[in-house]
Parts: sequence; C-alpha cells; structure tokens
Amino acid sequence: MGNTLAVGSSQNKTPTLAVPPPPPTTDHSSNPAINDFATGTEDVNSLQQNGKINPGTLEDLHKKCKDVFPIVFEGAKLMVNKGLSNHFQVSHTLNMSSVTQSGYRFGATFVGTKQYTPSEAFPVLLGDIDPSGNLNANMINQYGPRTRVKAAVQIQNSAFSAAQLTVDYKGDDHTSSFTLGNPDIINESGVIVAHYLQSVTSKLALGAELAYQYGPTVPGGEIAVISAAARYTGADAIVSGTLGGAGLHLCYYQKASEQLQLGVELETNFRMQESITSIGYQVDLPKGDLCFRGMIDSNWNVRAVLEKKLLPLPFSFALSGSMNHNKNQFRLGCGLIIGLCTVQSLPRFSLSVLYLNPDFSVTYFTTPPLLRASEVSSSGTPSNQTTICDVDGTGFT
Repeated sequence: MGNTLAVGSSQNKTPTLAVPPPPPTTDHSSNPAINDFATGTEDVNSLQQNGKINPGTLEDLHKKCKDVFPIVFEGAKLMVNKGLSNHFQVSHTLNMSSVTQSGYRFGATFVGTKQYTPSEAFPVLLGDIDPSGNLNANMINQYGPRTRVKAAVQIQNSAFSAAQLTVDYKGDDHTSSFTLGNPDIINESGVIVAHYLQSVTSKLALGAELAYQYGPTVPGGEIAVISAAARYTGADAIVSGTLGGAGLHLCYYQKASEQLQLGVELETNFRMQESITSIGYQVDLPKGDLCFRGMIDSNWNVRAVLEKKLLPLPFSFALSGSMNHNKNQFRLGCGLIIGLCTVQSLPRFSLSVLYLNPDFSVTYFTTPPLLRASEVSSSGTPSNQTTICDVDGTGFT
C-alpha cells in the first residue's frame, strides 16, 4: 500500500545558476526502463547538508524496500523515445491488453536550464495524451535550494477528473510536506495531507502524518487521522514503519550483496482485520545488463519482472508474469522500449498516485515506466481504491 496510514503511501550545496546542463551522453543507464523509477530522493545516507542529514520525505519512507518488489503489467507494450534536444523529448506508446484499455498515447517531456544541483534542472513539464483527448499533465519546479513544488492534473472525457498539488520543504535535518488532492470548491470536498519527518540521529528519523478529508460523501462531513512514522538506517539495512488508527505498515530492506537486495513488508488493516506479508528480491547482473525482481505474498500471489538491455542497440526488453494461486489466474506481459532518455538533468523526483482507501487511509504508489497508473488495480493493488490523482512519474509513456 505504499506509505499506508493516516489518509493512508536533498540535495547538495546549490551551484551557480549559470552552470549549463551536462552535454549529451549515450550512457544507457539513463534509460528509465532499467533504472529505478523516478527515485524521488537520493539515498538517505547521502542527503547531508552542513554536517546534518536530511531524512527525505515521509512519502518515501518505505521507498528502498518498495523498490525491490516488481510491478507487473499485462499485455504487450511498445514505447519509442525520440530526443529532439538536451531539454526536450517526445515518446510514442502503443498498448495492447485484454485487461486494460488498449491504444496509443503521445508523451512529451521538457526540462529547463535552472540548476540547483549538477544533476538536476528545473522547471520540468511532462505529460501524455491519447487520441480521445484524455490528458495527464505534470509540473515540477524548485524555488530555491529547499522548496520544491509538484503539480498534476488529469482530464478524462473532456472534464477535469483529478488534481493534486504537493509542496516539499527540506531543512538541514527535517522535511515538511503539504499535499492537496482533488479540491472541489462547488461540492466542498477534498483531501489534505501534511507530513513531517525529522532526523533524530544520523540513523534514526521520526515523523508524523496528519490527513484530513471533507465532503458530502464522508460520514459526518469530515474526518481527520494522525499517524506516527519511524525509520532506522543501518550500514546495509533499513527498518521503517508507520502506525495509526487505520493500520500498521512495516518494511525491512537488506542489501545482501552488490547483486542481491531483499525486502519484507507487513501491512495490517485494523478496521478490516486483515494482514498481508510480502517477500521480494532484486537481482542485478551488470555484466549481463539484466535486472530481475520477484516476490510472493501470504495470499499466494507470485509476481516477477525481467528487464534486459539489448546492447549495443538502444533497445530495452521487459517481461512480466503474475500468478494468483487462489484464483488460478495467470497474466503475462512483454514490453519493448526503443530509444534512450536523451533529456539531460532530469530531476530525481517522484510523482505518486494518491489513493483514497475505504477506511480513509491514503496510499502513495509510484508507477514504473511500462505501467500506467490506471492499470494498477489490475496488477495487484486492491481494486476497491479510488484514484485521487493519476500521475505517471516518468513522463516517458
């Protein structure tokens, strides 16, 4: 469930703004199909300013563990990336599936020239649209070295269907975030989520989440839930957890070697009186340009994704499989990405899907390059969740 509680899922010293973006490169590591997807923040141990450690955002509390687990997709996908310059790229995606909507989508990404770190530039504008006019648009901008704003809008059937605005402020040893989801002035409804995460020591971070929802469909017209969060970072392991009125969410991440990473996740819903445990692993074979992720949970769901770079050609191939033993259901997906990410200085940001659960908990979920947020429910995320904002964090779809 991502960071599931309450309404439920950095940087180095600022360089001068005159620094131009890095020159073009043919490094295949920039391909979003193989790398970790829109990492959002750097590793916790690297977020240091003035001798203090910034803990990152609460949204990414369980990120290291969640990145180990595969995100499966169904059907066939073909993606073609075309770089027009160091700052502008377009993409064409064809999706064929029996579970989700099939069709074509056009995407574009623009990265500006205002730099706050050598590896990031702002503003960032990205989005995609299909022939019916359904649009996803995202904007990320940084105002000074500490404040970052992320906005997303979705248009479906010629009407605004979702909107989300997030503001992150990163201090030397803390991060504050404020998210406004789907504000509706006419119907007087919306969701407000506030996060605070503080580094107590170099290894321990504590935080809290306050979520408030209002609207005519909410019992009593409004509801607020508060949750506590903690994360302990060791040399090769991370333990994180959130606890609130909605439930308990625990994650354990272990880097066993340079090639193997492991993750264990426990999610408990107090109101539904349900618990689920998942075990996942990631195997990286750099010499073979291959990455494999697999997992199994206590509901006997088995999922795996294989990603392979087809060097020296600028191609990447992905193979996905999922098996539900209880329902005796199997789904297979394959994807091919042609072309590389040519946009330079793309920020290490994350734009998450904000879900509203029936128990008024919020789930943050980030989609991989080959999976659209609208397909999440068909790929393992509970189908009784309502999407507040459908955001594709990469922009390369």
